[in-house]
Amino acid sequence: MASLRHRHPSLALGLIPAGATLALLVSLVATAPVSAHDDLPATQDAWGTWNWQPAVLLGLMLAGWLYGRGTAALWRRAGAGRGVRFGQAAAFASGLTALFVALVSPLDALASALFSAHMVQHLLLILVAAPLLVISVPLVPLLWALPLRCRRLLGGSWQRIGGLRTGWHVLTQPLVVGILSAIALWLWHAPSFYNAALQNEGVHAAEHASFLVTALLFWWVVLHPGPRDRSDYGAALLLIFATMLQTGGLGALLTFARTPWYAAYTDRALAWGLTPLEDQQLAGLIMWVPMGTVYLGFGLWLVATWLRAQEAASTRSERRRLAASGSPAEAVTGHLRATSQAPGGGTP
Repeated sequence: MASLRHRHPSLALGLIPAGATLALLVSLVATAPVSAHDDLPATQDAWGTWNWQPAVLLGLMLAGWLYGRGTAALWRRAGAGRGVRFGQAAAFASGLTALFVALVSPLDALASALFSAHMVQHLLLILVAAPLLVISVPLVPLLWALPLRCRRLLGGSWQRIGGLRTGWHVLTQPLVVGILSAIALWLWHAPSFYNAALQNEGVHAAEHASFLVTALLFWWVVLHPGPRDRSDYGAALLLIFATMLQTGGLGALLTFARTPWYAAYTDRALAWGLTPLEDQQLAGLIMWVPMGTVYLGFGLWLVATWLRAQEAASTRSERRRLAASGSPAEAVTGHLRATSQAPGGGTP
């Protein structure tokens, strides 16, 4: 696969501040209080239980402030909607909102009691927050949020330190992204690791962080805004298809399992009127159907985008050929003459 990152160094210059924002978002996900998994809210109180932990709120506000500051600076220089489109700014705000719902709203407390709610929380991180943040293309506004001297320093460091470019190139290869995503998916749904995440704050933080990081890498490959060639589209489609098969397979296993997989939910689900097996089956269906639908939808969109790109490329090629051969009439005459002279050919 031809590397988009090597062909477009201007995009690559934003990877350092983008990495800083990624670290910020991952840290706020990791600092979400998993102690709630020990102090479960009563069923009548769960919907009013909000997570107002300062680290999470400050992290969300800081990320929004940096993006807003950079966007405002860019728009003052280039004009509103230039450099960063209004839709991209709205996508970033929506991505932060999805993180707020997943980590601050009562869903966070509910996820401590129900496996199905925990699955919804993970889907918000993977299928909503991550693609929205990638669609927002935060590289340019994050650069503009920094003073000019810092921007130059970061750009010079990126050019001098080849290991940074090589590392990013490796991390964003579809095969690597697919392997990392598969490891995160299957590892954290293995009963021993999942139960450990419910009982240990550090393990749970690592679980959420790994889901967010691999999701950001996944959607970067699928939704990357730079030009693509045929191999880029094909690799992205294979990544979507492989991921859809794995999430669908795991969802089916959870749905049709005869016994609950996770002992930690045994008593918790009963308080909500569900048996542990029913809660697990609901979680499996949530992973199986909505996740598969989203991946299928993006796959179809990518195919349509690929076809449009091919059609546009063919149109440009045809125009160049007509321009090189003279008038359109001469081009048609030449084509008919070549057809009639071909073996077995002839004019109609």
